[in-house]
Amino acid sequence: MDKKLQWLDSFQVRGNDGQAYKVMAYEHLMRIDLAPGREHWEPTGLTEYRLDTGERVDVATDGAMRVAATGVELRPAERAEAIANSGRETARDRHARH
Repeated sequence: MDKKLQWLDSFQVRGNDGQAYKVMAYEHLMRIDLAPGREHWEPTGLTEYRLDTGERVDVATDGAMRVAATGVELRPAERAEAIANSGRETARDRHARH
């Protein structure tokens, strides 16, 4: 049984170490021979996540992401920015008041 990965998506995240990372999502495909000389690839239902540098990313059932080798927890970049900026007034906020 032949398998291959097909790129699905990529997105920016921020680790609890303060670093920015890019996560790549891949779908596992399995080859199905329809007739001699004709092949067809079907999704297996498995999705794999890796950093763009190749390290595996584990995803928990609640959606939490962690770099398998280092244990660094990952959050979507915009959510991490919102958490980092909570309680801080931005230039946009100041401009909106005036």
